[in-house]
Amino acid sequence: MTAGPAIEVRDLHFAYRGHPREVLSGVDLRIEPGRRVLVIGANGAGKTTLLRIIGGKHMVAADCVRVLGVSAFHDPTLSSRCELLGGRFPFEVDLRVAEILARQIDVDLERRARLIDVLGVDLDWHMHAVSDGQRRRVQLLLGLARPRELLLLDEITTDLDLLARQDLLAFLREESERRGTTILYATHIFDTLDRWATDLLYMVGGKIVLHAPMATLPELADSPLVSVVERWLRRDLSGVTP
Repeated sequence: MTAGPAIEVRDLHFAYRGHPREVLSGVDLRIEPGRRVLVIGANGAGKTTLLRIIGGKHMVAADCVRVLGVSAFHDPTLSSRCELLGGRFPFEVDLRVAEILARQIDVDLERRARLIDVLGVDLDWHMHAVSDGQRRRVQLLLGLARPRELLLLDEITTDLDLLARQDLLAFLREESERRGTTILYATHIFDTLDRWATDLLYMVGGKIVLHAPMATLPELADSPLVSVVERWLRRDLSGVTP
């Protein structure tokens, strides 16, 4: 584990090639190890792009984004310390889950067995014939099979039912509390997350307008998280400055 912050972002500006508008504009961020950070914002706020940059998927200046003490894009050792999960998982070949798992090496079999139980994965599922929810469970099983210092999760529970979602969140909480894993979780589903997250990161128009521990937010003392976020989104989407 690194002795410094798990994530450090300094004045990050980013636009996709061929598009003049910045997706991220002047982002500064520091996250200490072991935090469970809920990343929220409207569609197009920059959540996915931020997670992908932290995960080393887009080239930025070496000192602009540092993850676990090294450059997010330029240090190849991060691939074994950081996992980015989310988006499409187009694994549609006629293979059973058991056959896929048999090809994995250096995996803790006890940990894998627990994840199979937590996610409700059937080893006889054929990947070309599974539902979206089943496909998501397999993606999570493969992505979480090895412990990581940093997990970047982008809408990973959208296709899961209530029980699978709750069991997964309990597993992730344990990872952060026992292993010190840092977790950034971008989602639009807020049920029970006010008791799960340690920090809230709110993005509007490519900027971070709020980053604070959940316990310090007075709005959450009187209202559930989903109600607070709804008020913020309605206010900010109407063009009112936060």
